[in-house]
Amino acid sequence: MLARVHSAATFGIEARIVDVEIDVSAGLPRFTIVGLPDPAVREARDRVRSALRNSGFPMPSGAVTVNLAPAGFRKFGAALDLPVAVGFLKLAGFEGVERRRRVFVGELGLDGQVRPVRGALCLALAAHEAGFEEIVLPAANAAEAAALDSIRVVAVGSLAATVDHLRGTRPIPPQPANSSPANATIGDFRDVKGQAVARRALEIAAAGGHNLLLVGPPGAGKTMLARRLPSILPPLRRAEAIEVTKVHSVAGTLPVGRGLIASPPFRAPHHGISAAGLLGGGSRPSPGEISLAHRGVLFLDELPEFRRDVLEGIRQPIEEKRVAIVRVGGASTFPCDFLLVGAMNPCPCGFLGDPRRSCRCDASERARYCRKLSGPLLDRIDLHVAVPAVPWEDLARRPAESSAAIRERVAAARARGALRRPDVPAFRNADLAGGELDSVSDLEAAGRRLLSAAVERFGLSVRALHRSLRVARTVADLEGAERIGAPHVAEALSYRPRGES
Repeated sequence: MLARVHSAATFGIEARIVDVEIDVSAGLPRFTIVGLPDPAVREARDRVRSALRNSGFPMPSGAVTVNLAPAGFRKFGAALDLPVAVGFLKLAGFEGVERRRRVFVGELGLDGQVRPVRGALCLALAAHEAGFEEIVLPAANAAEAAALDSIRVVAVGSLAATVDHLRGTRPIPPQPANSSPANATIGDFRDVKGQAVARRALEIAAAGGHNLLLVGPPGAGKTMLARRLPSILPPLRRAEAIEVTKVHSVAGTLPVGRGLIASPPFRAPHHGISAAGLLGGGSRPSPGEISLAHRGVLFLDELPEFRRDVLEGIRQPIEEKRVAIVRVGGASTFPCDFLLVGAMNPCPCGFLGDPRRSCRCDASERARYCRKLSGPLLDRIDLHVAVPAVPWEDLARRPAESSAAIRERVAAARARGALRRPDVPAFRNADLAGGELDSVSDLEAAGRRLLSAAVERFGLSVRALHRSLRVARTVADLEGAERIGAPHVAEALSYRPRGES
């Protein structure tokens, strides 16, 4: 006897359709799963057997062989439990009354309950692209999968409910399309007292997608400022929201019952994180923090305390906006288009240049502390901003401008920048290639003279010159100016590292 059921499996953030073929023949009782299953998939034989028995369904006797085709890629996780159980039910005569092309995914508990799985959005997308009409999956994943609004999503809570739906005795209506509101933002810029220069730099970073480094003593508000950056970023467009949700779904960080992620994510890993934790990896390739921050903010607090190899590992992903994880079982590519925000003290004790407290570090300690960050990494950061301690006069002032008002300016500036490359989704000025700068710079005469003098006096490299031009273009966009003037160039140069500006 042979039965065939369709399912899907994830590898990275992509998913592929899997044909689950079940053959039962005469012979000694055995249960074999072939087709490159990982240990979690092989354990399905025990879960499925108990789930069938405890749900009141028969388990075929004899030699059972389950083939997961195609066998060319490894199958991970427990999402193939439900299709295997449905295949056994087909052999027992529990055939569906409706001949819909269905995909089944779900983990089974020993009592027959259907538990949530990772990557439901990826699985539903693969089923839709393969031409299937319906996907049957755990109820906890229904809101996530229904966000696609392009395939019939049926949410089941148990194996018995699945059988009732297939036989038509208790059909389950399709899950309605999910239209979840945007995520709650983290704080508001109205809470920030003082720090006018840092606030301005964060606005420029949000408008142009420029990486940012905040340098200041402990307690100056570096972390507070960084955590409010997502509140001034525009909400994600639908295509971006689907892309971000796929990454979080595969990583298992998407809350149960949640639909699309509608606001830019914010990730702040601890400085003790490993390279695999930040970049991604593992025997089953999974996204790291840089991919979980895709289309959002990656905040690295206490930047010099991160391991050198960890920091050097993000240099290439910053440029390419994707990271490739290569393992024996195959290669996965994860998106990582994030806005990098770093924070650090000016010296090991943190009080270099603070007028209220004297620095306790000697010259060698300061030099050793600064050498923890390589020049190539610092060169990929457009905005270097000093964040001094906040004086009492600023603390006593009225609340500052709100995030909503700043977000309007940021959205308008991004819209102006997007007109330069309408063919590139979510284009920002930081994405301008070196060859494109001449056509979009449109420097006024005074701005060109100022930039020329800066190159001669400070010896700016070509890369530093291009980064200053990108920042100046963003400053001009925030003001609604068509041409880049001397004030725009001057402000851009003021954010270069000390020694260059």
